[in-house]
Amino acid sequence: MQNLWKGIPRYIRYVFVQTLFLFLLTVLFRVVFYLFFFKTTITDSAIIRKAWYLGLKFDLRLTLILIAPLLIVTLICRNSFFTSKAIRRANFIYLFIIYLGLTLLYILDLGHYDYLGIRLDPSVLRFLAKGERADNARMVWQSYPVVRGFLVIAVFMFLIVRLQKATWKRFAAQPVQLLNKGPFISWTVALILLTAGGIYGNIAYFPLRWSQAMFTRDNGVTSLGLNPILYFVSNLSVKGDSFDLQETKKYYQTTAEYLGVEHPDVNTLNYQRTHTGDSTKPKLNIVLVMLESTGAAPTSMYGNPMQATPNMQRLADSGILFKNFYVPAVSTARTVFGVTTGLPDVTLVRTASRHPKMLDQRILMDQFKGYKKYYLLGGNTNWANIRAVFTNNVEGIKIYEEGDYDAPKADVWGISDYDLVNAASAVFKENNDKKQPFVAFLQLADNHPPYTTTKGAGDFKKLEKTDIDKNKFDKSGFVSVDQFNALRYEDYNVGHLIDMARKDGYLDNTIFVFFGDHNCILNPYSFMPLPEYEMATGSVHVAAFMYSPKHIGGGQVNTTPANLIDVYPTVAGMVGMPYTNYTLGKDLFDSTAIKGKYTFMTYVRNQQNYYAMMNEQYLYEVNRVTNTSALYDLKADPQRNVISQYPDIAKYLDNLTRGYYQSTRYLLFNNKK
Repeated sequence: MQNLWKGIPRYIRYVFVQTLFLFLLTVLFRVVFYLFFFKTTITDSAIIRKAWYLGLKFDLRLTLILIAPLLIVTLICRNSFFTSKAIRRANFIYLFIIYLGLTLLYILDLGHYDYLGIRLDPSVLRFLAKGERADNARMVWQSYPVVRGFLVIAVFMFLIVRLQKATWKRFAAQPVQLLNKGPFISWTVALILLTAGGIYGNIAYFPLRWSQAMFTRDNGVTSLGLNPILYFVSNLSVKGDSFDLQETKKYYQTTAEYLGVEHPDVNTLNYQRTHTGDSTKPKLNIVLVMLESTGAAPTSMYGNPMQATPNMQRLADSGILFKNFYVPAVSTARTVFGVTTGLPDVTLVRTASRHPKMLDQRILMDQFKGYKKYYLLGGNTNWANIRAVFTNNVEGIKIYEEGDYDAPKADVWGISDYDLVNAASAVFKENNDKKQPFVAFLQLADNHPPYTTTKGAGDFKKLEKTDIDKNKFDKSGFVSVDQFNALRYEDYNVGHLIDMARKDGYLDNTIFVFFGDHNCILNPYSFMPLPEYEMATGSVHVAAFMYSPKHIGGGQVNTTPANLIDVYPTVAGMVGMPYTNYTLGKDLFDSTAIKGKYTFMTYVRNQQNYYAMMNEQYLYEVNRVTNTSALYDLKADPQRNVISQYPDIAKYLDNLTRGYYQSTRYLLFNNKK
């Protein structure tokens, strides 16, 4: 065997060795992903092995693509490859860039997966948006061991350089072997075929494709089967956001009937609904409280065994708990845009708040006549261009942000939630004392990496691992004690807000609406009524409840399919405010409006994007890429596609789901003031 190896020309053996080194690097990161990030509910080892098999084929493809330029140069230069200083320098530079680039991209992918639960895709480019890079960089700095990470990378690259120099010297010192024309052509053809075959990746008519990794419905298995860098590059060709006028018109009638449009017109695409209001209702203050990363599953109200949110539980028990409340998509910026405009943010890569053509909207918050309007954030509203969502659409709105508070900055997201609640309560008290009604959007942020918590009034205590029942914790879905403590701290500040409202005298005149912006990343959990972790709908199922002790009776549980975009129509109805709705939300307490109510959502399952409509009985989803659809009976088997068994239901929901989606995309561009 040794003689056979030495019988191969040294420049070909050099390429073999470099291919092996590079392949082992990709495998190393796959092992790291499997050991520290991989999570699944699937126990079948054959499925896991298949994911590994596919993943290794993708790794080999990436390796061969990157090694191909080196192979071409060696076949051209042959033995002079080891005698030219220019070639040696170019070879070292190329390999150094490859190793450094792969290392950084793989680390970025692991961080992206840890943060969002999906492999690297082009949406990560939104974090490089102008005006936001500094904030995102600070979040990374405060959430991750950046200095130690760069030191590790530096040491790793030092070792790579030493390895490359030693490998070069070893092969350069070996004797020269000259090949006649025939053997050289044979080697060349063989190497080209082997490289092309490895890149093609399949013994089939079609090449290896990333969709092959999606052979189950499990996101963890799919993620294990993908190569994140190849997946990222293959999705860079995603088309820009736009709307399809013909598709919108095709489904308009179904959408208009569902929304209750008063004067439907397919030519003008009218979505307008007028609500006269009720002047006999008291003009109560309205405070919308966005709970960062607060899905339904982590909270006490929905049965989480860790019972991390006793304050939220108390308020929900004394008010209205919305059991089936969903946000349209996973993203804080998408939630702020959606609740404010009444339009789901279904942009493909950039969020709507970052899209200049989507910032001009006719919204309900602007129609609260006689009300002061506020947006309060502990950080800077340049984040995700959120400032423009409010200032461009809400006349006279007052924004409080970083720099407007006396409190010190806690982390990248600004002042602590405790200090933000104190500052917000002072604003609310001032208005209430003047008998000036107000509508305010209060955005909490600390339930988010770097999970900064303070002692609050001195009575908040972080729990340690030794304080926690491990059996309950393992069943709860929490991925870390820090994550658990951050939710407890958010719950503490929810209680603090209500205490301040009582102390400052505006509790009895105010409706509080609490809602999560999306779920946090969780380990597999199974205590919810639906297998939402496997379905992927858990990512957009959020905690939501209303509290107003003088105006909302306690103990109410609302099971109506509810959505973020329903918030403003609902609270407008509660205070009797007349308004014209140009977008898609509905008043959840209007029995005529919610007849046949569904809730719209988007989610990612197995790295593929879906949009869907859901009620208590059915979920109908459409794959954005393949355009295929599926129907699930939630009261039977929520994971079995029954589209062929219920053709009439499927037909209606297909029209409604596609129509709602197309109308949303149309209105994002055409709901201008």
